[in-house]
Formats: sequence, structure tokens, C-alpha cells
Amino acid sequence: MDVRQLAAIVAVADHGTFSAAARALYTVQSNVSGHVAKLERELGVTLVDRAHGGLTDEGVRVVERARRVLHEIDDISADIASLDADVSGDARIGVIGTTARWLMPQLLGAVAERHPRVHPIVSEGSTTTIVPGVLAGQLNAAIIHLPVDDPELIVEPLFAEDLILLVHGSHDLADRDTMSLRELEDVPLLLPPKGAALRRVLDRAAGSVDASLRAQAEIDGVRLLASLAFDGYGAAIVPATAAPKQIDGAFKRVMVPELPRRVVAWVRRRRPGPSAATNAVATILSEVVRSHADDQPGVHLTTDTFPLHRSV
Repeated sequence: MDVRQLAAIVAVADHGTFSAAARALYTVQSNVSGHVAKLERELGVTLVDRAHGGLTDEGVRVVERARRVLHEIDDISADIASLDADVSGDARIGVIGTTARWLMPQLLGAVAERHPRVHPIVSEGSTTTIVPGVLAGQLNAAIIHLPVDDPELIVEPLFAEDLILLVHGSHDLADRDTMSLRELEDVPLLLPPKGAALRRVLDRAAGSVDASLRAQAEIDGVRLLASLAFDGYGAAIVPATAAPKQIDGAFKRVMVPELPRRVVAWVRRRRPGPSAATNAVATILSEVVRSHADDQPGVHLTTDTFPLHRSV
């Protein structure tokens, strides 16, 4: 098999048809069909269901690995070019939404200024959706929350953040600076759905003080939880970075001391090593976190704030 065959099957997966794949590759449909057919003969399987459209199960598996190979080829070219010039190439980074809202403006600005030939490709998602992309090679690295336990990943903690009660300025609790979980027991809250990682943390914390939290509504998505609290639809427990300091508005952060801190980390695969572009982004990310942590309420940097043994 060769690179053209892999590029053809990935293009078919991304664009849905042979003709659309051909347009994306700036070639003719017969070339794409020929490359896919040759790959199928070499592997002895059918990769594309020509009768009903879409990939076969074998095709899905081949595309996953083919995408990884193509990314690695791109990284090789960029790394070699970077030996004699400025760092260049794609940096495919996953990031959880709350951290993205706080850090991405500063991070992307710094990358553009210091490494203008680095092209960040940022994918927002939850930790559970991002980590498989890193393991599959679709992402070079990611900013996620712990715990993540996979021997194929290198994990570098970035910061710890408080879980806070976020309320609109008109809310009955807006005059409070701190509240206990027992005090929150009778307060209707906007909570993640049962089974979500953050909900499990909140329920365990409440259970440890013989309390239970009451859901006004269950909202799947931390950024949406924060937005609803900002707009006055209720009180929500969210990570501190869900309320970035640069956001203006009539809202209040209320501390809940019994809640554990959440650890946010940079993760990447052990092998192959990171590209020059990915390393450049990682270096700048660490600098941005250090320079902005003191300005963001609820974010902590010292190593004793990283409770890696806890289920956060």
C-alpha cells in the first residue's frame, strides 16, 4: 500500500462519496476509485459499501490507522523543515470547554506571535471524547481533566481548580462568599446528569457529609451549566475556569469548601514522540498557565494542590 491509497480512503470517509473525495484531493473520481480498489485487493477485504454508501467495519478500522499514518507523515515533514528554520506544522490539540474559554485566547495569540508557521487545529469536547482521539493519533495532545489512566499516555498536570457555586447577582445566594454542602441541600441546583463525571464527584462529596443535592434541572455540558447560571436561570456547581475573570456580568462565585479540586492536565501519547509544533504549543501553554493563574479566581499551581490520588 502507498500514501495515495491511504489518502483516498480517508477522503472517502471524510467526504462521503468518491466524487466528493476526488474534489477534495484535486483529482478525478477514477483515481480515487482505483486507489481504494487496489487497497481493498491488497488487504483482501471490502472497505467501502458501494451499494449503500459508507465504510464497512473493516473500512472504519483501516481509516483510523490510515489517518494516524498521514498525520505522522505531515509531522515528519514539518519537523525536518523546523530543523533549519522556524518551527512549523500542524498542532492538533483537544481541549475541554471550560479551560478553552479561559486559556485559548491567550494561548493562540502567543503561538501566533512566537511561531507564526505553527497551525493550531483545536477540537473542543469532553475528556471522554478527547482522550480516544489522542490515543488514535487524530490529536497530537490534549488539555483534559483527570483522572485518566492509560499506560500509552504521558500526563503532565497543569493546574488544579476549585469547584464553585456560580449564581447570578440577583440570586438569593449572591450575598454569600462561602456555603457548606449541608446548606446547599435545600437549594435547587442546575446539575450535570447522573452518571456524568462531575455529577459523580458532587454526589460523593455530598454523601461524605450525609447530604444530598437537589436538581432543579440536569444539564449535560459544563459550559451550558455556567451560561444558564450567568443568565439567572439557577445556581450551578462548575469548575472555576467556567467563570473566567475576563467575563463581565452580574454574577457571584461562592466557595464550597468540602468540594474537591479538579486537576487539569496536558496529555499526549508516549510513542511516537511529539512533533516540533506540538512541543512548541506545550511550552507556550505552560507559560500561559503560569502567567495567568494568579488572575483567575479558583486556580492553583503549586504541586501540593494536585490531588492525583483522588477521583476528580
